[in-house]
Amino acid sequence: MKEKIKVALQILQHYEENRIFVQYGYHEPLNKLVRKIPGAKYSRTKKNWHLPLEKESVVQLIAATKDIATIDTTVVKQQWPKRLQKEKPAEANVPISKAHKKAEKLEAAPIVFDKASAHFVSIHANNAHVLPAMKQQLQLKAYSASTIKTYLNEMGAFLQTIGANKATDFTTQRLKDYLQYCLTELKLSENTLHSRMNALKFYYEQVLKNEKLFWEIPRPKKRIILPKVISEEKIIKGLLNINNLKHKAILFTAYSAGLRVSEVVKLKVTDINSDRMQIRIEAAKGKKDRMATLGEATLLILREYARLYKPKQYLFEGQYASEHYSSRSAQTVFNKVFKSLGLPPSISFHSLRHSYATHLLENGTDIKYIQELLGHNDIKTTLRYTHVSKKELGKIESPIDKILRKKRD
Repeated sequence: MKEKIKVALQILQHYEENRIFVQYGYHEPLNKLVRKIPGAKYSRTKKNWHLPLEKESVVQLIAATKDIATIDTTVVKQQWPKRLQKEKPAEANVPISKAHKKAEKLEAAPIVFDKASAHFVSIHANNAHVLPAMKQQLQLKAYSASTIKTYLNEMGAFLQTIGANKATDFTTQRLKDYLQYCLTELKLSENTLHSRMNALKFYYEQVLKNEKLFWEIPRPKKRIILPKVISEEKIIKGLLNINNLKHKAILFTAYSAGLRVSEVVKLKVTDINSDRMQIRIEAAKGKKDRMATLGEATLLILREYARLYKPKQYLFEGQYASEHYSSRSAQTVFNKVFKSLGLPPSISFHSLRHSYATHLLENGTDIKYIQELLGHNDIKTTLRYTHVSKKELGKIESPIDKILRKKRD
């Protein structure tokens, strides 16, 4: 009988969320069992699988791995009573003035700051007014639902950290200290930090009308991330292997027009203009309307799909005719189709849009036209595709290939 794998559990903070880390050496059979547990994720930075901070996760892990692993819960049991405690600002190296240290201690008031995300945080009563005021201002300025959710989530994380200290009393220096803490202690990525800064900037400038507060706060340089592109061969192989007509219509439309997942699922029947071979995209990112291309192959599939499914309002209906297909369901469809082709885990539904733009560029389409088709405000965003296109890079011969070729000759 083989000796069982020893597994240790520990609660660690990962991207500001407490998670149960499953610690053991590499073991593929065990990996397969752990990844099946609901909510399981893999951390590339910590090189470990981690589970939601729920007792049910531990129970499911023990049951799923009982034949090949021994689970040591000693550490996690010691940590469990403290799992929701956050570090105090002073302990987190966020300088607190004497006046704030002497502030009256009030009981924390748990509030829901975004019903859509069902995300609860414990925010001190001193700051209970912040998120409702911010949400109202965001809605009055007609920000998108996704932006509102992001801003409130980021502001909520800030309020959790500062505890009883009033957000309205923060100075430029104290905000700098907090943002430095986010970088050095929380290890937030540049993109996440930009989102948090945007949320803070909105609150202090748009809600509190303190426009000077952020003048002296620098922004971290963003990492340049190249688009993840799928080859034309893999795209076609994936699309042609789909048996479900609705799924095929969704992915054909997304790739052939370079649409975001949110744009595909919200398409209406009236947005398809077969006479002009165009697709109308209403209120896309940045609240802009635009026209996208309608491919002939896509039109044939959409006509077949319409005859069978008879959509009324939304082109791709959800569970009910009055609702559109969900973005999450569309992403699941993509994963089932394309992940079976051996593509890297980082490939997502949005990769269809990246691939569309890159393939257009490689086929000779002018970059300005691609910018208009994608709905980019700034040409710099579109120019990213020149870095992954094979059109010019493919002409460059590696020095080692050149040397070996000369030796063969």
